[in-house]
Amino acid sequence: MGGLLPGWKHFHDPVNSVSRPAQLGPVWMEAAHLSGMPVNSMIWVHDPPSSSYLSCIAFKCVQKQSDEAGEKFLRMLREAVMMKGINMTLQTKLVQLAEELSDQHPGLLDLTSFKHDMEDGIGMELFRSDLNEVKIKNIKRFPTLIFRRQGHPSLLLSGYRPYSFFMDIMKKIAPDFNKIEVLDKEAYKAFWGATLEREEKELQ
Repeated sequence: MGGLLPGWKHFHDPVNSVSRPAQLGPVWMEAAHLSGMPVNSMIWVHDPPSSSYLSCIAFKCVQKQSDEAGEKFLRMLREAVMMKGINMTLQTKLVQLAEELSDQHPGLLDLTSFKHDMEDGIGMELFRSDLNEVKIKNIKRFPTLIFRRQGHPSLLLSGYRPYSFFMDIMKKIAPDFNKIEVLDKEAYKAFWGATLEREEKELQ
């Protein structure tokens, strides 16, 4: 978690010329155009989030229990904000989302532990560790991906890149990398619970 938006008071994105909430709307519209994914950019006009930090902390609390739980929670969180236009800066809403995850996938998430980690500072410590990594690696933009292979220098890439670009990178740093040509579409859908039209096209 990179903590993209600590708050608006001192926030400034020189790349996209953003320093206040309404200016993020066009950025999200462009992201929707590039990715083909549905994005509700009006959240930045009607009910803009004041910070991304608490959502990041909630994710770390879920991820602490398992990577699978973390991945599912992060998707639900993204859908809530980016598709449904829900401002997820309140802890009550984040708890409700965790409860939904627990209901949809019984046994995947211990809600008592999640709430304890949110309130006891454990999630904050895990998030702070991520922020330190961002600082050490001098990461300025998101998304940022770090490619690592034992015995080779790591490669850091920031910003939007098409799928073909990443495949070219993988061939260069791992020539023996074997791309999976056949994807189990039903398994993919079963893991996420629901898929979007853009994802369906990518699965074809």
